[in-house]
Amino acid sequence: MSATVTAPASGSASGPTTEHTPVHNVTFWRVLRSEWIKLWTLRSTWWTLGATVVVMVGFALMLALIVQLVGSEMEGASPEDQAAMGTMLGGTTVVAAGFEMAALVVAVLGALMITGEYSTGMIRSTFAAVPKRLPAFFGKALVLVLVTAVLITVSLALSWLVTYPLLNGNDATVDFGDSDQVRALGGTVLYVTLVALFALGLGALLRHTAGAIFTVVAIFLVIPTIVQIATFAASQLEWVGTVNKLLPSVAGTQITPNAGAFPDVLDPWVGISVLAGYTALVLAGAAMRVKFQDA
Repeated sequence: MSATVTAPASGSASGPTTEHTPVHNVTFWRVLRSEWIKLWTLRSTWWTLGATVVVMVGFALMLALIVQLVGSEMEGASPEDQAAMGTMLGGTTVVAAGFEMAALVVAVLGALMITGEYSTGMIRSTFAAVPKRLPAFFGKALVLVLVTAVLITVSLALSWLVTYPLLNGNDATVDFGDSDQVRALGGTVLYVTLVALFALGLGALLRHTAGAIFTVVAIFLVIPTIVQIATFAASQLEWVGTVNKLLPSVAGTQITPNAGAFPDVLDPWVGISVLAGYTALVLAGAAMRVKFQDA
């Protein structure tokens, strides 16, 4: 496809000349490429990605040092006590120790990907280039999924590398032949990616950076803490326990090394499906608002 543009010749007043400016169709691949470029030109992207790696590796190293100290103290303890310690501070728990904090950092990136454009007015340029709007929104979502999945995978690998000398000395390294441990590490990547998508959807719904970030922190950190306190304080009330296990963070983390931290929780794949359902609902609502309400 091409368009004919009439423009004056440079340095000449002899009359108009004709130039051909190529105009390309708007395809999802081109939208995806533009969203990829926009993401990496933002300084906040580099800060949030760097912070995620630091949080993941830092927490893992700190917990590995605790394992080293506790291991020294447990010498001579009964096999039952040593087995209990191994369950609490296993290799996957150590390597993925910082994933919940990392999820909040990545959520900030997810929210900023779209609220930043609303705050600067760039979203109007985006929708002018992509009039159907939804390809731009889902392009952002796909870029976020790719970046988050790779980021968390690399962070887990680095955490394993830096903690291996300490964990190996205490016979607490990750057993890659154990399907449950491999599932827990893969589930960590899946959980953090879903949280990032959840934040992107909230950002599109609220169109306000502070509001979106506050809501994510409330849903994934503040409300679960309050409900879990209520669960212990009012254990006789069955509905409190039901609410607790259906919270996005409690349900989603059942596929991670933190599974079983609380009684009466969902199975791992059921739990992550619940979180995926919440995320799909938020993304659907966000897509409706993006499509039908002016920026």
